[in-house]
Amino acid sequence: MFDIAPSEMLVVALVAIIFIGPKDLPRVMRFVGQWVGKGRAMARHFSTAMDDMVREVELAEMEKKWQAENERIMREHAELIEGVAKPVEPAPALAALPAPDAPVAEPLPPATVTPGHQG
Repeated sequence: MFDIAPSEMLVVALVAIIFIGPKDLPRVMRFVGQWVGKGRAMARHFSTAMDDMVREVELAEMEKKWQAENERIMREHAELIEGVAKPVEPAPALAALPAPDAPVAEPLPPATVTPGHQG
């Protein structure tokens, strides 16, 4: 972000010691550090918001493309869709099944195991 060489940092530190004084320097450095942290947090928040906006625009464009492609496919295959919408007669094998409200057969008795027989 900022291109500051170590020699430039040394000059800034010497100027700060001379003009602020060694007694107040820790308090000033803490104040500057807090403001730098707030600035970074604001920049991070702004960057995240911009990324979210770009992502939402891309998703909206993808949804429009998907909708257009879906409509094209629906137009091309309209005859298949109309055929599916017609009711289908049940298969003969399914018609032979008992009705859901038919009585249930009695359960089988429990199997007996004879001693010495492993099955």
